Order: sequence, then C-alpha cells, then structure tokens
Amino acid sequence: MDRISVAQPVLNGNERKYVLDCLDTNWISSVGKYIGAFEETFATFCGVKHAIATNNGTTALHLALVALDLQPGDEVIIPTVTYIATANAVRYCGATPVLVDVQADTMNIDPAEIERKITAKTKGIIPVHLYGHPAEMEAINGIARKHGLWVVEDAAEAHGAEVSGRKVGSMGTCATFSFFGNKIVTTGEGGMVTTNDDALAQKLRLFRGQGMDLARRYWFPVVGYNYRMTNIQAAIGLAQMETIEKSLADRALLASWYAEALAELADQIILPKGSAWIKQVHWMYNIFLREGDAARRDAVMRNLDQVGIETRPVFYPMHILPPYKEDNVYPVADLWAARGINLPTHQALTKQDVERVAASLKKALLEA
Repeated sequence: MDRISVAQPVLNGNERKYVLDCLDTNWISSVGKYIGAFEETFATFCGVKHAIATNNGTTALHLALVALDLQPGDEVIIPTVTYIATANAVRYCGATPVLVDVQADTMNIDPAEIERKITAKTKGIIPVHLYGHPAEMEAINGIARKHGLWVVEDAAEAHGAEVSGRKVGSMGTCATFSFFGNKIVTTGEGGMVTTNDDALAQKLRLFRGQGMDLARRYWFPVVGYNYRMTNIQAAIGLAQMETIEKSLADRALLASWYAEALAELADQIILPKGSAWIKQVHWMYNIFLREGDAARRDAVMRNLDQVGIETRPVFYPMHILPPYKEDNVYPVADLWAARGINLPTHQALTKQDVERVAASLKKALLEA
C-alpha cells in the first residue's frame, strides 16, 4: 500500500504563479513586493501591528531575544518539552534556559511551576504553543507582569490558534513563527516575529538586516544578522495565507476523523484534549499510550512503519538531551513525552487514510 507520510505541504493555490512572477521579474532575493505583502497579511491575520519576516523560525526566535537585549548571564524560563530551537536561541545569546515542567494532556508549560523558577536573573518567559494547542497565556502574562518580565510566544506550530478569541502571536511582548515545510503555513524555510510594540519592531528590522540603519544605507550602528527572508519565500507564504482558513478547516475536519476512528481505543490511548477557551489547530495530532514506556511507544511506531505509516515521537524533554541535561525530575514531562506519538497530520489525508491509520494502530498496540 502507499506510504502515509507524517507531514507534507499542500501547494495548490497561487504559489507557482507568484514564484514564477519573482523569476520573471528577477526579484528573487531579500527585496521585492511579496515580502511586504506577506508581512502585512500575516500581521492582519494575527491581529497585530507588525510582522517581521525572517529566513527561518530559529532565527526569528534569536532575533526576538536580541531585540529584547537578552545578555549573557540572564535567564529565560521555557518548558522542558519543546523543539530544541527554543532552548538553543536562548543559548545563542549567552543566556541560560531555565526548564519548567509541563501540564498533562497538552504538554504546554505549567503556569503553576513558573513562579518558583523565577530569580533575580530572570528576564522573560517563552511559552510554547505545542503542536498547535495554545498555552495558558492569561496566567503566564499575569506572572510576567507581576515580576516585570517580557513574554515571547513560541508559536512556531500554532498558526491560527486562539485563546479566548485572540490569535496566538498577539498576546506576548512579541511572538515567533516557523514556516518550515511541515508547518500549517509554509515557505519551505522561513519565520516571522509579530508584535504590537513599535520600538521593538524597529529594532527587529534593524538587527535582521546586518544592523544597517533603516534610514541611512550602508551605515551600521549595531552588530546585526543576515536573517532576511527572500522574495521567493514570501511569495509562497502570501499564497499560503490566501488559503489559510481552508487549511485550518481541513485540519479541524482531520482531527474529527481521528477522534471518531480512534474512539474504540480510548482504553489504550489518550486523545488530544480540547478546552472551551481555546482554538486548537492540530499542527500534529498526538496520542499518548495509557500504559508502557518509551520502549513500548517505539515498538508501536516500528509496527506502524512496517505497514507504511510514518509517525514521530513527541519531542524528547530538554532535560534528557545532552546539551541541556539535568538531574532534576520533571514528572509530567518524563511520563507523557515517553508515551507520545505524532500521527500523520496534513491536509492531503483522506478519511480512508485516517481509518487505515486507526486500524493499523489498533493492531500495532496489540503487538507492542
């Protein structure tokens, strides 16, 4: 049978037309009409004043931290379960990522655990909207205000997710997004920083372009970075934004198919948790084994792979990875991450594909 991939982009809008326009007009580098158009469209979508495009999601994170003047010796609170770029960007600044345990079900940073990790060196918090499920931003922002901290939303996986009717990307000091090939909105590689802070937006644009003064060409008042997006990337991104509502609707439908197909396995797996106050966008549809450990989880994944179904493990917690290894125990992260599986999640999947995944998972659970 045909192999079912865990993720793949859908490029069925104006992507080709806009890219060919870049080629035909020779505007292929970091200047061109599509960059501004993509930034403006994305800012409007998120409900913010500014969107600053970058060449990938990791550089978006680093750019945000540089613009916020994160310095060596500073500390930033992050969840222990996240993609490693969240921690790496803090380290790029010479600062220290301080790990916090996550919540069961969502695996987002636990606000109840944040405050006890705050020290005199803490400068900010990076909540991650993991796999498309928003973090508890109201509680997190309350803690940040109390202690005078900035908040950078890591929204790399959550384009279009909402908290109480507000889009992620609009609730922190700033927010960062990724447009990698497996994301809900893709430019192949690419990123974005969103903010309502005019002064911060100015700094982000300054540092993004090698630190060149925005009003005085080839004058460099600061050491900057080459984190610019190309016009070709932005052309793809703009086309993707034209179909974003359909993309989100398709993923919501996909999640409903999974919920229906997997309902009979509820005694063996835990399905994604929903809440009335959030809109989850299911960048990845996750399940968690009710019994077993990482070895059993890996066996289930191998069984699925053998019948042509690609899956991924939930991110390994930072505290067990060599660059960030700690002896501290993070009980929720240790348990849930070891049992988590990303099922195939993309807009090209059919209901029949989902039913095949569910039937194969049922068999794989019995054999693992």
